[in-house]
Amino acid sequence: MNFDNSQLDIEAKYERDFRRTILIVDDEPVNLRLLGNILGEEYDVAYAQTGKEAISEIKKQKDLLSLVLLDLYMPDGNGYAVLDEMRTNEELRDIPVIVLTSDKSAEVESLHRGAVDFLSKPYDNPEVIKARIRRSIELSIGRSIIGATGVDKLTGLMTKEYFFRYSQEYDKFHPDQEVDAIVVNVSKFHLINELYGRNFGDRVIKVIAEGVRNASRACGGVACRTNADCFYMYIEHQENYDFLMRTLSNLLAEMLEVQDIRLRIGVYPDIYHSVNLEQRFDRALQACNLLSRNAGQDTLSVYDNRMHEREIYEAKLLGDIEKALLENQFKIVFQPKYDIHEDQPELCSAEVLVRWKHPEYGLVRPDFFIPLFEENGRIKELDRFVWQEAARQVRIWHDMYGVKVPVSVNVSRVDIFDPDLLEFLKKVISDNNLDPADLHLEITETAYTDSVNTMIEVVKSLRDAGFKVEMDDFGKGYSSLNMLTSLPIDALKLDMAFIKDIAENNKEMSMVEFILEIARFLGVPVIAEGVENAEQYLLLKKAGCDIIQGYYFSKPVSSSEFGHLIERNLGCFK
Repeated sequence: MNFDNSQLDIEAKYERDFRRTILIVDDEPVNLRLLGNILGEEYDVAYAQTGKEAISEIKKQKDLLSLVLLDLYMPDGNGYAVLDEMRTNEELRDIPVIVLTSDKSAEVESLHRGAVDFLSKPYDNPEVIKARIRRSIELSIGRSIIGATGVDKLTGLMTKEYFFRYSQEYDKFHPDQEVDAIVVNVSKFHLINELYGRNFGDRVIKVIAEGVRNASRACGGVACRTNADCFYMYIEHQENYDFLMRTLSNLLAEMLEVQDIRLRIGVYPDIYHSVNLEQRFDRALQACNLLSRNAGQDTLSVYDNRMHEREIYEAKLLGDIEKALLENQFKIVFQPKYDIHEDQPELCSAEVLVRWKHPEYGLVRPDFFIPLFEENGRIKELDRFVWQEAARQVRIWHDMYGVKVPVSVNVSRVDIFDPDLLEFLKKVISDNNLDPADLHLEITETAYTDSVNTMIEVVKSLRDAGFKVEMDDFGKGYSSLNMLTSLPIDALKLDMAFIKDIAENNKEMSMVEFILEIARFLGVPVIAEGVENAEQYLLLKKAGCDIIQGYYFSKPVSSSEFGHLIERNLGCFK
């Protein structure tokens, strides 16, 4: 099906698409036939003639039933027993029941037991019957869907809760419809707010919402806003998605003067309904997240078998972390750092890195499993293991060589928001009879931009306790210079992407020199990582860089190999 503005709006499709099922329960065949004839054109009708049959049928069709018409007096379990069992069963209690009776005295008792309405026998006015049934169904649907809250105030789109409930209803009545779950995300939206202000950010969101709404409706679907910069769409399956990218890009270009707003779109085309609704959007989100946030243009990714295999692999790694810690599958290594102020570089410290030798997958790349653990909140367990092992090793070296060699360890965003962070670090230091200054804490610049006030407060408490804090990967994120002057740090660590391409008088080198000027103004040293050759080393030394690490000096080494380096360079630590 191709994108076509002439297609029906989803609101117009609603009544046609959602054909409801009604169960009629009566022991009189003539009543079953009469009600079936009245309702058959508008509804799918099922029948039962006893209370026992009714409960069996209700349980069997609980996900499809929109209403039960229930006679009160039948053999093998009367209607009251059916009402009582439905009211006490969590899966059945929300199915509305209209009681069928000629006994006026039974009406109040029926309502007390959970019925929503009653119809008096004989059935002499079909239009009244249909109107009361239709109203009861509408009220039931309204209670369940609107109870989830309905409309996002900024965009007018559905809220996430309403969207999922609506889409589940759609799936229930369209089991054979091929559908696509789509996630639309604004790349680096926090930066848009920071650079242009909140009002402009809201304008961006409204424009994208309008495009998402139009595209969804034209494809027989619905859309919602899930958080500040993310949208979900649930539409009839498309052969390609160029129309979506074109619709959104054109709207942004037409309505906004800023040209650098970029979108990432992830698609999960679940044409067989092979997984539940939440899983479909999880997979669409996975496809979206695999796209680079640094892409120079709008990008789109469709979930495929390769991503599915990656998903299984990631789930296996996440599930294996406790076992890996217990079985010592994680090992720490040390990359030497050299002070380059003097003519001869001097060993001064090391960065602690972690390696994982998985029994099934072999050596797992740290640039794969660390972001995975960060994203899923499991990095805390690994970080604590690394801190403990690093501190234990510093103590061993001190006992062996009589010197303390400070090491730097990574502190993730998850750790920063852990209320026990400071106490845990203090205990690590105390258990190994070290000083807090022996453990340098590296926090990425992008972590500072997530929640600036909280981050500054936590980092101040760490520094007040005596720990040294380094801003890692500086230049990779988008901290403003004003924010940088307020950050409590002891060192700046250059993102290795700057180092990779530096040459005499090129723009990368100019950027490095600019950052070095900032650091001198702040009175903090600069550490350059990823230095791989003599040219890079000499350029950085000439520019006034303080400390260097990288393959030019040494690859990451084991604790025993680093111990030999200490032994050969004891003079550096006297």
